[in-house]
This record gives sequence, structure tokens and C-alpha cells, in this order.
Amino acid sequence: MTSTCFLTSGAQPHADGIPGRNRAGSKGGGLVGPAKELVGTDQFGNKYYRVPKHESRAGQIIPERRFVEAVNREAYQYQIGDFPAEWEAWIRKKREDPPTIEEILRNENYREEMKQKVKDVSEKDKLLQAKEYEQGLIAEPSHTQVKGHASAPYYGKKEPSQDPTSTANTFQPGAWMPPGSGSSQNK
Repeated sequence: MTSTCFLTSGAQPHADGIPGRNRAGSKGGGLVGPAKELVGTDQFGNKYYRVPKHESRAGQIIPERRFVEAVNREAYQYQIGDFPAEWEAWIRKKREDPPTIEEILRNENYREEMKQKVKDVSEKDKLLQAKEYEQGLIAEPSHTQVKGHASAPYYGKKEPSQDPTSTANTFQPGAWMPPGSGSSQNK
């Protein structure tokens, strides 16, 4: 089962996906425009079509449409990356000619080579960094464990006890004096 995926450029495919029916779905009047042309198929079996630029009966110019019929997919299941980037570029009219399977495979091999090179460079960098730590050329990152949140008044300090404390029974109005003030400083 194939379904028309809404990865298109220009107008959408016919509402029911059948060329030869108008947008309302009725059969009256024959073709609305030229039939879709199969342009190519990718390595996954997705089929790519185009409807050439044409003139409507009313004299209006209808631009070329490009779309894909995905294999075993519903339109809502489409995700970016499900189709080769080269075909997406063709559908979105970023390129004039459709890609060849050789071009797609060559680009895929290139992407895999780049991934491997990035992995190799990353591993070499980790080894070099470990060697520099050993030789004392660079300081190792400190691993601090700070509890709490930076906006808390006790950030980085010992957290206050969760037990409630109260002076309600011993509080005397006017008895409290701020530290560093009072009669002992006047002497």
C-alpha cells in the first residue's frame, strides 16, 4: 500500500490522490490538468512524481508540482530525514534535475566517511587531553558537587535543617539586639 505524502512543492496533489478527478472528487469534465509523471524511485521504494506546468481551461498558468508517494506510510507519519536529502531538494525545487541513485549513494558514503573522521578526531583529542592532564600541562577540571539552587541563600553551603525552629515561647519584645551593637560597644 502506498500513500501520497504531502512533501510537495507548489499546489497539493489531488484530494483523493487520483489524477483525473477534480479537487471536489467528482468525475465530471475529464482531466483537470496533465497526468502525473513518475520521475524516479529512491533506494527505499518511495516514488517521486511531477505534474508539469500547464494552463487551466480558464487560461490560468498552473506551476509545476512535485510530490512523493511514500511506501507503507500515512501522510502524518512523515518525518524529516525519511527521504534522501537529494530528493527533498528536488521536491522543494532547490535543484532542477532529479538525483540519480549513484549520486545518492555517493553522498551517503561521503556522509559516513565524515562521521567516521569526526569520531576519529574526537578520540584522538580525548587521548591528547588525557596525556596533557598526566603531564600537568593543563589542569584537570574540578568536580564540585554543590547542593541546592543558585538562587537559594545557602547556595554552596550546608543546607539548613528541615526541622522547624521557633522562638515563639521564649520571645521577649525589645530583647533582641543586632550583633555588634549595644552597651558592650559603648565602653
